[in-house]
Amino acid sequence: MKHRIVVLGAGYAGAYVAGTLARRLSPADTEITVVNAVPDFVQRMRLHQLAAGRDVEAPKLVDVFAGTGIRLRVARVTVVDPERQTVAVADDGGGGELGYDTLVYALGSHGAARAVPGAAEHAFDIAARPSALRLRERLDSMDSMISPSGRGDGGRVVVVGDGLTGIETATEIAESRPGLSVALVARGELGARLSAGARSHLRQACDRLGITVLEHTSVEAVEATRVLCADGTALASGATVWAAGFAVSPIAAVAGLEVTGDGQIVVDRTMRSVSHLNVYAVGDSAYAIGDNGRPMPMSCASAGLIGRQAVEAIVGRLTGRAIANTRLIYTLNHISLGRRDGILQMIGDEGQAKPKYLSGRKVARVKAGILAMSLWATSHPTFGMPGRKRHLAGGPRTRPTATVADTAAQQATHLTL
Repeated sequence: MKHRIVVLGAGYAGAYVAGTLARRLSPADTEITVVNAVPDFVQRMRLHQLAAGRDVEAPKLVDVFAGTGIRLRVARVTVVDPERQTVAVADDGGGGELGYDTLVYALGSHGAARAVPGAAEHAFDIAARPSALRLRERLDSMDSMISPSGRGDGGRVVVVGDGLTGIETATEIAESRPGLSVALVARGELGARLSAGARSHLRQACDRLGITVLEHTSVEAVEATRVLCADGTALASGATVWAAGFAVSPIAAVAGLEVTGDGQIVVDRTMRSVSHLNVYAVGDSAYAIGDNGRPMPMSCASAGLIGRQAVEAIVGRLTGRAIANTRLIYTLNHISLGRRDGILQMIGDEGQAKPKYLSGRKVARVKAGILAMSLWATSHPTFGMPGRKRHLAGGPRTRPTATVADTAAQQATHLTL
């Protein structure tokens, strides 16, 4: 029988890993199955643009994986059983169970739980395509009520959260829908993780776009038509957008995999679970330590580095070759400020912003190019496929085994957590 590789999730990390494994491993020895809850590839980095009104392509995964030999199962993952090496899924047909020899866990993240009263009922998020489209419908209805007198007559949009998602969402909506007023609620100083120069540019961009920024403000409750702040301020809101962080699925924790308090799977330097040797985690689901000794942040850039390392480890172990180490260094943040402006902030070895940054229209163009390249690469997962692929060492049903080096690495990982 063939060695069964099951990839859970077809976001940036999952699609990349599945496609690259299909490119490098012989189909005579391996069988790759991707499980994803929806039939489309979601450009998560562009969901704020979709919500604001732009057309954002969502390629069908069946087309993405056409000709690769990858099997696609459109279903929702309900249970992972690492002892039996099975995954239970649910779909319109009632679901079923998939067995695996190697599991790649790439279920990603979703909007953080909204513990603030009323947030779950009344706030929108842009962590998934359906929720971004719901926000878009609300903004369309607000736009339809705009009088001819100009900006701000259509009502206010309140964006809660001043991380990269919140900043990109607020600036995109303000630029794309000038008839609406936009307020951005920041728990601390706006752009606190940026360099002084980049923070100054961000403030100028918010001023240019007419965004009201409320710093050092926490939200106490969300109602249907307003946001209540801890200092007593009440902000009228026709649409409240919750962008205050992300969380991962509890499936890994329930399965008994070793996870952090936030539910991310604890992995070694090769992205293999420290508790289950035939499980790998990539993307936002992985608690991976970078080369600077700090956890890799949840981001598309991290997903690419982590995914590349996981591929090297899986291919190396299955084919009996040395495992190459991918550099795990997070070097920059690329922030869109609408369609014609942006910030590229350099990040130092300690995870802090360097004084150096770039900004302006050229940065926006570079970001647009990165987004286009990411979509193209995902839509062509086996581009450059070699004529000769790697066969598995010891036969198709080779299972990953723990070497002395692996065991030592796992012990070192535990000591540093």
